[in-house]
Amino acid sequence: MSALIGRTRARGVETLSLDATDTRNALSTALVGDLAKALADCAEDPEVRAVVLTHTGTTFCAGADLRDPPDPDALVGLLRQIVELPRPVLARVTGHVRAGGLGLLAACDISAAATGATFAFTEVRIGVAPAVISLPVIPRADPRALARYYLTGERFDPAEAVRLGLLTVTGDDVDEALAPILDGLRRSSTQALAETKPLLTARVLETFDRDAAELTALSARLFSSAQAREGMTAFLERRDAAWVV
Repeated sequence: MSALIGRTRARGVETLSLDATDTRNALSTALVGDLAKALADCAEDPEVRAVVLTHTGTTFCAGADLRDPPDPDALVGLLRQIVELPRPVLARVTGHVRAGGLGLLAACDISAAATGATFAFTEVRIGVAPAVISLPVIPRADPRALARYYLTGERFDPAEAVRLGLLTVTGDDVDEALAPILDGLRRSSTQALAETKPLLTARVLETFDRDAAELTALSARLFSSAQAREGMTAFLERRDAAWVV
């Protein structure tokens, strides 16, 4: 079992927990690889009815690990794997979600968050763009609202995330909010679930097929730029970047 991914099972639902609290579950090379392996195991296990992706600590995912960022191709592969998994994938959030973490959220079929969760596309504040994560985000989110949060990096709450289309449901008790959904999945035919999911993900996968190579190249170019170096250094040093006015 991976030290970075916790795994439990209850009545056919496999729960995968991001467990790198020292980095706020940032998407490192190791975390991306271990999560991809855990998802592949779930896809091959006929006893798994659905997968819940959650977290330990106060942050669901802080985005890319700036000290050990994953290869953009590996992140594309992980997001596509979630979208294509022949099982419903649900996100369960009780903390903060930033940047690449919103890509994970958007790749999931159903997502729920506690009312205290917060969200932000913070890429612009470190000199890059939400490139790769746009593959699942843009097909599923309201474009006018998304423009605001992509361009400003502002935080928003779960109610706004529901309005944007990034969350399915929110509530004071996230498990209470998820309970009827999980009950419905447990009552559903495995064949029907496997055949219904592609109906819902076709548009998202069209975006992957069309744009993945271009957005991967954009991500690599921006992360190697001078402004990104300044932005990431400023973030790690807890100061404003040089361009802040």
